Amino acid sequence: MATEFVGADITHEAQKPSGDSITNLIREEDIETGNIHISDGKTFQLKHERDDRQVELLAEFEHRKKVRSMVVPTDDSEVKARLREFNEPICLFGEGPAERRRRLREIYAQQGGGTDRVIEEPVTESQTNQNRDVWYHEGPDALVSARRHIALYSLQRAKIRLKIARIEKAKPDPDKATKAQELYKRLGVGLPVDGIRTTVFCSQIGDCRPISFCQFSPDCNYIATGSWSGLCKLWTVPHCKQVQTLRGHNSRIGAIVFHPQATLTLSSKLACMASCDAEGSVKLWSLDSDTPIRDICTHTRRVSRVCFHPSGRYLGSACYDRSWRLYDLEADKEVLHQEGHLKEVHCLSFQNDGSLCFSGGLDAYGRVWDLRSGRCIILLEGHLKSILSIDAASDGFKIKRSNLRYQVATASADNSARIWDLRNRKTIYTIPAHNGLVSFIKYESNHNYLMTASYDKTAKIWSNPGWSPLQTLTGHDDKLMCLDISSGSDISHQMLMVVDINYDFLILQIANITQRLAMTGLLSFGRHGSHQNYFNPCKIFCDIDKFTE
Repeated sequence: MATEFVGADITHEAQKPSGDSITNLIREEDIETGNIHISDGKTFQLKHERDDRQVELLAEFEHRKKVRSMVVPTDDSEVKARLREFNEPICLFGEGPAERRRRLREIYAQQGGGTDRVIEEPVTESQTNQNRDVWYHEGPDALVSARRHIALYSLQRAKIRLKIARIEKAKPDPDKATKAQELYKRLGVGLPVDGIRTTVFCSQIGDCRPISFCQFSPDCNYIATGSWSGLCKLWTVPHCKQVQTLRGHNSRIGAIVFHPQATLTLSSKLACMASCDAEGSVKLWSLDSDTPIRDICTHTRRVSRVCFHPSGRYLGSACYDRSWRLYDLEADKEVLHQEGHLKEVHCLSFQNDGSLCFSGGLDAYGRVWDLRSGRCIILLEGHLKSILSIDAASDGFKIKRSNLRYQVATASADNSARIWDLRNRKTIYTIPAHNGLVSFIKYESNHNYLMTASYDKTAKIWSNPGWSPLQTLTGHDDKLMCLDISSGSDISHQMLMVVDINYDFLILQIANITQRLAMTGLLSFGRHGSHQNYFNPCKIFCDIDKFTE
């Protein structure tokens, strides 16, 4: 019975159609009913037609790409000249320099031009020389001898500096650290150490207009100040008694500086001081006369700073014609006219060796120049706004442990000060110094600390190295213009001088690490006819025992 069941099952499976035959049957039925269409093997080519809007967009993108690739001049006067060449209006209503450059790009893109087009205008010989050599002017024959003299002088000074550096390096680090800590405690804002602290002493009349610059004499017995009234004055230290008024300038004084050997070995009848003003006048002064002994009339625009070369033979000046100059006092002629800044040059300083010159401009760049070769060797790039003051460590180096670090400090209108390492050619520290622009920066003669003055009405003392704030000198009524630190190896005899401008008057301050607190300042004024004159007080920080004598 089981055999019959199996046989019947096998017969049924054999009669069952396969899957392929079922598929073919279904396909034939669909073709007959029209559900499946089979081509006869012919092919058709499809036309790729673009929309008109798509074509316009692609053309616009290509045009924009071409316009962006066009390079046009950045000088607005050059852009106008190129527009004039294409017979286009040089200025449209409400159009600025950026829009004008964009319009020139459009013209270049339409005509297939570029920056290789040259304006065919008559070019004079002076313009040809200027285009060929922008930074370096051909100097006189005296420049060769000046570079040789500076090279020999700097080599001798470098030997002395390195000898002192090796002696300092040999000293134990704990001794140097202890000495630095004691110094910073005396300069700090805490309680006085051994009764010594920085304090205000007294006041003195300064000038009827703001004083813009101040400097100690090399022997620290005199102070020279320059005012917006065009007067330069000489004061004694520490009594701050006026001994001389220098008359000769007709405009605002930019700076007045002492010769490196003035009041030391240089005769008082020779050029012991130099000053500059906003009219471009530079004058040399002796200590015996209130009139200038020589005028340097090589500038046509404002001279903001003057600085003596460490040798005393050369005088550098920072001018608002985007250049700085070097004047040979012995030969009585200008030996170097150096360009390189994009905007006005505001500050100038020399390295103590005499081999390097540091310049800072309103273009926010500082430059380091090698006076022996005349080349710009380092570009100080990092400030966001104008550089208003620049100073190098007095010996050109800072000893930290066993490393010699060549430093230069810059103060800027971006409210910061930067410390630069000349060996590595980069910023080693940025000091967020003040809440206003930093108008002046100065290293102490032994490069143990540095000071900054600002328009936020404060002056600050910073450690070096470390650059931490040690003390903030407050109490000023308005913006601080300048400061100076007297030279001296003993910190207890060093004095600080700060210039404060308060619109119509300023306060001149001298600070000393003293033993007693003395007097405070006074402000006096008077009337002469219908005019009211405000006289500026000079606050002094000094030893009360010396003052009473």
